[in-house]
Amino acid sequence: MQLFALGLNHQTAPVAMRERVAFAAERMNSALSELIRRKPVREAAILSTCNRTEIYCAAGEPGEALDWLADYHALDAGQLKPFVYTFPQGAAVRHAFRVAAGLDSMVLGEPQILGQMKDAVRAAETAGTLGTLLSKLFQRSFAVAKEVRSNTAIGANVVSMAASSVRLAERIFPDIAEQKVLFIGAGAMIELTATHFAGRHPRSITFANRTLERAEHLAQRFSGRALMLREMPDQLHDFDIIVSCTASSLPILGKGTMERAIRQRRHRPVFMVDLAVPRDIEPEVGELDDIFLYTVDDLADLVREGMDARQSAVAQAEAIIESQVGNFLHWMKAREAVPLIRQLRESAEEARRNEVERATRLLNRGDDPKAVLEALSHGITNKLLHAPTQALNQTDEGDEGFRELVARLYHLRARD
Repeated sequence: MQLFALGLNHQTAPVAMRERVAFAAERMNSALSELIRRKPVREAAILSTCNRTEIYCAAGEPGEALDWLADYHALDAGQLKPFVYTFPQGAAVRHAFRVAAGLDSMVLGEPQILGQMKDAVRAAETAGTLGTLLSKLFQRSFAVAKEVRSNTAIGANVVSMAASSVRLAERIFPDIAEQKVLFIGAGAMIELTATHFAGRHPRSITFANRTLERAEHLAQRFSGRALMLREMPDQLHDFDIIVSCTASSLPILGKGTMERAIRQRRHRPVFMVDLAVPRDIEPEVGELDDIFLYTVDDLADLVREGMDARQSAVAQAEAIIESQVGNFLHWMKAREAVPLIRQLRESAEEARRNEVERATRLLNRGDDPKAVLEALSHGITNKLLHAPTQALNQTDEGDEGFRELVARLYHLRARD
């Protein structure tokens, strides 16, 4: 098997399972290095987002990659297997193209996944696990995504996770302008979500982050304020809306912390959105009476709104992808002949070199140059044609297919 992909996503696994197999950015390099040491895997890339964890490999077997994924995250392979999908060769190519084009996303047509795939490629390049095959696959995936977005309306009227967060908040607080909003984290998703909330002109916006510099950058952009993450627990009671999306491998907010904040708020409600995988907010927080907690999976229904307007573009996108899958598989098939072509050229080069050496000796001996050139050309011709001529002489009368193949190779036409 030359190429395969396996993983799980929002369609096959709940967030509780997805967060258990998520890869932190700072551990991606070591994870890829460990995976590649599992022979016969020669190339590998890992795509890990809030909605999916996928492994793309060249060579090797899916079962070995699944065992590694389970072992790496201290899970039993049997426990993980019901949630995992596996795509061999052509299906893996098709899946990569669909993911890049946004056809496999929770938000149909969303563009963020393309940037996440590019991050996965950069991580594999840094780890030294991205070879010719996977590099070509991802570069073609990016080109297909561009073609789909340029020639279809797949990205029109996209309702993002960020926009859905605002819509949910308005169900709890009809007037966002009266509320104080806290954003935990300072990544791209937080910035996008802050943009949507800022459009509702909340009473205040605050950014909490491990490093103050990034939080201050966002605070300046949205006319808010910044604070260190360690300062946040003492100020939680002041916020009506909390949106969190960090790369932490452990929860940032627990039930006890939020219980204290609710008591200080005298049980005024708090709307919370956890966009992180693994989750930033302990699930038990949602059990508190005055807290409305939503995860990425809870936003699924809202983000599907507006999907009908884009369904007509899906068929066009699928047609583009199917055509490009065929082209890529043709490239892969042609690539299989490369070693044979190399051997053929090496054999021809050896024959040429031997005849040139022989001709040089004759010229140095003083033989007639014209006769030497004639002997050189005849010698090269005879050596290059010896193998196919001998094979033709040994074919049976009924072996018409081989004779037709030789005629096609040398562009020969049958003579009467």
